[in-house]
Amino acid sequence: MIACEPMIPLARDEPFAVTEDLPAPLPGRDPARMLQHTRAQWGGRGDLWVFGYASLIWRQEFEAAEHRSALVHGWHRALRMRSRVNRGTPQQPGLVFALLPGGACRGVVFRLKRDSADAELERLWAREMPTGTYDPRWLRAQTAQGEVRALAFTLSRRSESHLGRLGDEQMLHILRHASGRYGSTLQYLASTAHALRERGVHDREVQRLMALAAAHGLL
Repeated sequence: MIACEPMIPLARDEPFAVTEDLPAPLPGRDPARMLQHTRAQWGGRGDLWVFGYASLIWRQEFEAAEHRSALVHGWHRALRMRSRVNRGTPQQPGLVFALLPGGACRGVVFRLKRDSADAELERLWAREMPTGTYDPRWLRAQTAQGEVRALAFTLSRRSESHLGRLGDEQMLHILRHASGRYGSTLQYLASTAHALRERGVHDREVQRLMALAAAHGLL
């Protein structure tokens, strides 16, 4: 029998709550309706699995009964999503990771118990979907204990929040200067890199960005 991994400690001292400084929801992307649709897809008939690939790995804002290392195909982790509040400002946008089409991604799946999953999903929605930027999807996640169907927050390349590939000078400028209400883009990148390293996940692009920051004295 393969033992489940121990629970990751929760951090609830600085909740990702919706505040007045958030921009308005994007046109045609009502977060409440998107949540209603996702709830209907889940159905409430069993536990709810959520796939984490960046900050959800190192800072959950929900109660999880279990977590497992997981692999999803057809999507990859990329520091390509513009952040104007959490890790940057409108004047100096920062970056956060998003799940983009293509490749594969190793991360963590979290199991939310059915009796509390609805409330935890609403809390998660307030953190991830205040403006409706992400496209919530149900992905097939492979784990050592078998496949699970997990909710993941993906990003369309057509989204106004998606950035194309940045040159190293552009990336270094953001890492030096972008900071928002939850800290800097550099701190966010370093925390994600540390969490992945602790779990034995080797992400070449994350490692390259960390090496780039170190080479220019940012770490």
